[in-house]
Amino acid sequence: MGKKGGSQALKRKPAPRIWPIHRKEFTWTVRPTPGPHSMERCIPLVIMLREILGFAKTRKEAKIIVAQGKVYVDGRVRRDDRFPVGLMDVVSIPDMDKTFRVLPHKKGLTLFPISKDEADFKLCRIENKTTVKGGHIQLNLHDGSNILIKVADAKNPQEDVYKTFDTLKVSLPERKILSHIPMREGVYAIITGGKNQGVCGRGVEREKAEGKRRKDLLVTIEDDAGNRYQTILDFVFAIGESQPLISLPKATEVMQSV
Repeated sequence: MGKKGGSQALKRKPAPRIWPIHRKEFTWTVRPTPGPHSMERCIPLVIMLREILGFAKTRKEAKIIVAQGKVYVDGRVRRDDRFPVGLMDVVSIPDMDKTFRVLPHKKGLTLFPISKDEADFKLCRIENKTTVKGGHIQLNLHDGSNILIKVADAKNPQEDVYKTFDTLKVSLPERKILSHIPMREGVYAIITGGKNQGVCGRGVEREKAEGKRRKDLLVTIEDDAGNRYQTILDFVFAIGESQPLISLPKATEVMQSV
């Protein structure tokens, strides 16, 4: 009988480099289940609980913690220890009175402790948008979720003020739009990829080039110290207009980069 589905096994050596695991101590590690984030840009819950937070010593202990419904991701209980957690996700463990936001860091991703007030929302970037039946505009977000915008006239949608690469402040767990951050010069942004990953500052300049894909346009980010960094638009995530909407880690506040 032929093989069905993809492999559920993953060796440690080819595992994503952002995972904080020993490559030669053991042979196998955990492959995340298909979900809102790709394997290269996520952390499975078991690795987060065991290697990063230290709340479990073995996978068996981590599975018990997750199976008991003690871990929330974006306000919802997750009972799969292989569930993929990625950029801007909010992870809460009420029994430990701990809440974290997943943010980009120079080595990949980091868990940054946040207050309970910040746990009520997350930021989502619009990756694509489509028109669907019933007079709605569907916004496809970076975390795999979708939001429908009701429009009165599909041919002239006055309610559609959203563009790709804009950022939405979304309530948790209801996932209702609280505010909208357009991607333009002058907004606060954080770099999510490339060698300058984790740098935060204002977008001061954007390339104007006809015939070039929008996501490949060069963007210049200037941090609070006046240093300038250049990256492509695809790696820029707007986090606020006059000021960041989320707390950002300093060098001494990063728990552990992954």
